[in-house]
Amino acid sequence: MSKSDQIYKYIFSKIQHIRTISDTGTGREIMANLRHGIGKKPGEIPELWGMIFEGIPAELTGYREASNAEWAVYTALTLYALHQQGNDAKENDTCMNKNDISVGRAAARLVNDKEDIKRILNRLNLVVTSVSPEDLAYHLRGLVQLLKSKKIALDYARLAKELYQFYHQEYSEEIKLSWGRDFYGELYKLNEKENNNE
Repeated sequence: MSKSDQIYKYIFSKIQHIRTISDTGTGREIMANLRHGIGKKPGEIPELWGMIFEGIPAELTGYREASNAEWAVYTALTLYALHQQGNDAKENDTCMNKNDISVGRAAARLVNDKEDIKRILNRLNLVVTSVSPEDLAYHLRGLVQLLKSKKIALDYARLAKELYQFYHQEYSEEIKLSWGRDFYGELYKLNEKENNNE
């Protein structure tokens, strides 16, 4: 199994676990700690060590500093906690983690009119031109806050996998291309649906 597939599987299982305990004191504490970790580096907050590192495959861990895989895991989980805040994770309608909703597809769902397209594309441009894991996490946070305000979900296991690939030069162009395709493909579908309803 590739590292990116291991990351997908790892995040998928972590989020499923969080969903099952989301209405307990422990679940609420985990989510609060994850939100507190936004803007920090993996390993910087001891309260998050268990959530981030417990059960992570050894080949995904770094040596002296956080590996790209650990950054991907950390970024996806902390952003999920931000996105999920104020919504019931156990209910499918209010769970902000949904399969097959890429960054591009989710961003397209923010568009209400032609003016929005430019604004959202500017936001995506900041994401895809990020030069470091910290920079990428920062710009994704702004996008996630917009998604949260409109209750638009994102696939966080997929996000983690794509973040890991984004950090590798040989895959980053492929990820950017797929987000662009997803953005315009989703816009087209939404416009077709709207035209058919008129």
